[in-house]
Amino acid sequence: MSLTLGPIALPTLLRFTATALLIELTPGPNMGYLAIVAAQRGRSAGLTVIAGVTLGLALYLAATVAGVAQGFLDNRYVYETLRWSGVVYMVWLAKDAWHPEPMTNAHELPLQRTRLFARGLLANLLNVKAAILYAVLLPAFLDGKRGSLPLQALTLGSVHLVIATTVHCSIVMLAARSRILVTNHTSEWLGRTYAVALLAVAGWLAWSTRVSA
Repeated sequence: MSLTLGPIALPTLLRFTATALLIELTPGPNMGYLAIVAAQRGRSAGLTVIAGVTLGLALYLAATVAGVAQGFLDNRYVYETLRWSGVVYMVWLAKDAWHPEPMTNAHELPLQRTRLFARGLLANLLNVKAAILYAVLLPAFLDGKRGSLPLQALTLGSVHLVIATTVHCSIVMLAARSRILVTNHTSEWLGRTYAVALLAVAGWLAWSTRVSA
């Protein structure tokens, strides 16, 4: 009899946890954006972005549990719209990073916080890779013989949310500690370096997510 944790067999949970951790530790646009924001504006700003990122992931998880996420990906028009919206958004973020806003302290205005939250949220909602993670990868770990598939998906998805949030918070904390070393000149250099990286990610995203006719 295999060990279990709720509706998930322990070996399955361990495999999924290792997979999710590997995915989250792979460098990507979220990591870069969180590090830049925390280094330029401090821990509070970085945590605000994390809140938006986490909500975006949670919405994809909810769509997966409801059974509609895969339907989005199966619809070619919806998939292409999501894919190219994500590419365009990355390019827009690159433009924004090239001309960063003036550095502020941790007590930012509500409008600035709302903007940071929205950027984190949109970065995930328009990220077709996030949609694929929940709609394609997560179901591969589900077992119809173990009962409710939505409950299994919710359990594994919640594990991923915890892992993602932990990794993101670690990045913000480390980057925020380096803020005292960031001058206006350094901030501009970091922003432009990240802008170039974002353009590269946008190109890679457009290429890697294409679907042959």
